[in-house]
Amino acid sequence: MKELQNIFIIFLLAVNLITFFIYGMDKWKAKCSRRRISEATLLGLAIAGGSIGAWLGMRVFHHKTLHKKFRYGIPTIIMIQLASLGYIVYKGII
Repeated sequence: MKELQNIFIIFLLAVNLITFFIYGMDKWKAKCSRRRISEATLLGLAIAGGSIGAWLGMRVFHHKTLHKKFRYGIPTIIMIQLASLGYIVYKGII
């Protein structure tokens, strides 16, 4: 069980770091008129566990903060993921 917890924590750290840097990369691409990362990819990374990284990326890079699907969607994803994590911990699944 402890090994599964460690894998889960490492996964969450990795996906959040990757998501944070992807948001920064997309902001850089926007400034340099380069081909952008799709909104579906950005939101998909948040849904895959990188919601905190997405939220931090939005704040640090001032990116996608005016888009409603990001302004309201990312916090909603965070709340759902935290509630799910609380349930999982409560039930002793992880």
